[in-house]
Amino acid sequence: MTLVAQIVNFLVLAFLLKKFAYQPLLGVLKERQDQIQDRLDKADRDAAAAENTLKEYKAQLADARTKAQDILDSANKRAEEEREAKVLETKHEIEQMKKTAKLEIERDRERAEEQVKSQVIALSMAAAGKVLAKNLDTEANEALVADFVDKIDKDKIGDLPC
Repeated sequence: MTLVAQIVNFLVLAFLLKKFAYQPLLGVLKERQDQIQDRLDKADRDAAAAENTLKEYKAQLADARTKAQDILDSANKRAEEEREAKVLETKHEIEQMKKTAKLEIERDRERAEEQVKSQVIALSMAAAGKVLAKNLDTEANEALVADFVDKIDKDKIGDLPC
């Protein structure tokens, strides 16, 4: 009989444990499992969102790099254009200076020619005056002319004609 009482006690205890301990424990475990699954799902969603955000940031960074490179290229192009413009401007100024210098040299040359001409005329007049004043013979006239020509050759400037 004790065996039967122990079996009945065991079955009552098993029923009570199942009713009051095991099912609530399974409910708590199920609830805990659902919470963990929800957290895992949320973590997966957050990871996917973080990956999407990372992709967006990478795309924005690539776009910013492209824009920065475009700005650099544009600035380099403008700098090259400005440099070329300055070179052309400087070449133009040099050409203007050359032209001005050539004109000035030509004016100086013309002035020198005029001075030489006036000196030649003065010397010619002086030689003619000496010839007329002395009224010498042909040999003396030829000697005066040769002396005059020698004097002109000494006073000759550059390759200007006499």
